Amino acid sequence: MGAGGRPFDHPPDDQMILKQKVVESRRASSNHAAYVSHGIFFAVFLSVVYYLIVRWHEKTLNSTPLLVVTMFEMAAIITFVASCIYLLVYFGNSLVHHTHFLDEEEDQPEETTNTVHCEYAHLSLKQVGKKDKVTQEDEAVIQAVVSGETPSYSLESKLGDCKRAAVIRRMAVERIAGKSLDGLPVDGFDYESILGQCCEMPVGYVQIPVGIAGPMLLDGKEFWVPMATTEGCLVASTNRGCKAIYASGGATSILLKDGMTRAPVVRFATAKRAAELKFFLEEPLNFETLATVFNKSSRFGRLQTIRCAIAGKNLYIRFTCSTGDAMGMNMVSKGVQNVLEYLRADFSDMDVIGISGNYCSDKKPAAVNWIEGRGKSVVCEAIIKEQVVKKVLKTNVASLVELNMLKNLTGSAMAGALGGFNAHASNIVSAVYLATGQDPAQNIESSHCITMMEAVNGGNDLHVSVTMPSIEVGTVGGGTQLTSQSACLNLLGVKGANKESAGSNARQLAMVVAAAVLAGELSLMSAIAAGQLVNSHMKYNRSNKDNSVES
Repeated sequence: MGAGGRPFDHPPDDQMILKQKVVESRRASSNHAAYVSHGIFFAVFLSVVYYLIVRWHEKTLNSTPLLVVTMFEMAAIITFVASCIYLLVYFGNSLVHHTHFLDEEEDQPEETTNTVHCEYAHLSLKQVGKKDKVTQEDEAVIQAVVSGETPSYSLESKLGDCKRAAVIRRMAVERIAGKSLDGLPVDGFDYESILGQCCEMPVGYVQIPVGIAGPMLLDGKEFWVPMATTEGCLVASTNRGCKAIYASGGATSILLKDGMTRAPVVRFATAKRAAELKFFLEEPLNFETLATVFNKSSRFGRLQTIRCAIAGKNLYIRFTCSTGDAMGMNMVSKGVQNVLEYLRADFSDMDVIGISGNYCSDKKPAAVNWIEGRGKSVVCEAIIKEQVVKKVLKTNVASLVELNMLKNLTGSAMAGALGGFNAHASNIVSAVYLATGQDPAQNIESSHCITMMEAVNGGNDLHVSVTMPSIEVGTVGGGTQLTSQSACLNLLGVKGANKESAGSNARQLAMVVAAAVLAGELSLMSAIAAGQLVNSHMKYNRSNKDNSVES
């Protein structure tokens, strides 16, 4: 590596000198052969010309007709003509070669530089993968981790340096596994920012490219939507949908609900006793007291509803509460814990099996989320003009309506889909979640979506909508505070907590997610209707390039 951490621009001097000597040797040999052949040719050519001039002079003096030629004269004439042809070809090629050589000479420095740069950039990548010299102190720590004497998870607290802990852990893992982690970057990341909240025992970070779709015109405002993905066509397709929506006057969104859920499971000795707690929790007169107990956990968490379900003597209690600008899982869990402790006074025989009994339901496809909603429930709609459908989406309204009915509605029903009455909502939700620091596992319930399409305005225009009952997002906490993800939230204008109206940023983010899904659904359905899907993916989602780094 050079002084600035950049690959060398030129190879070492000894290699360059060796290359120059080889080139000069070959050039000298080529020039020598050319001189010999040219010498022989010009000797023969001049001899033939001299012979013909002498014979022409003799015939002139003797009044001999020029058309009368001997065999030697005929051979000399043929040789002369052939020589002239050779000279014309030779000088013509020389002229072309000289011009081409000048062009090559002008381009040569750039080509040579690029070749050398790429060659040594490749070498530098291998050099990057090689470990720097390990100090004796670090080597001792590595050996302690490898032997099991020092737990890997304790390196941050033991060393007091998160970056150093990540590097040492990385080396220890490579030695234990016998595999290289070359190609997984470790430098350029703030490991302090994830300590105790985002990722344990880090050894590096994964790079995911971020594309921008937009502008998306939503509720009269423009949004540029960041999407982190490795799938070709996804950003381009969503961007086309944004263009179609914008050209038609924009999209409109409606927030239906806003409440995160947690559902503990408790057990009693009898089903009757479990039913007694159910009736107590669902009694409206008791709600205010329970809400007061619940709300002590946070100044943003506010209990909204309590729904119960019984399975024998087991009771599942689904608490729903507002969570401000946070996604809110921890907030609602603390409130639930407060209520359970309060209930022990009257239900001392209650056995709390788990703070989560899967009736929430988190990170799993569930009918309760599809029906009742979880997080933000949003509807987003737009009317796409007929000319936009034809010019931008390259299809027609009737084809889109028919395809949506047979694919998103009937086809999904045939498959027994649960909240999957859409083309690819999960694609857009995942990409936006990764870019903005959301929990990517919650893509499962957040992608519950039904896409509707209908011909309106006399059948000329297209009304398209997406209904998403479980968009789980936040703008504070978790991965949202990381530098890259925070920048993407800032681009959308929803970074951090909204000080004027608690929860407004998170609600706005949910509506942007729904609008992006609307754009993605519109574009993909149009590509399928127009028969463009396969060709587009073959063009943008396939590559023969191998970017892997050899170990």
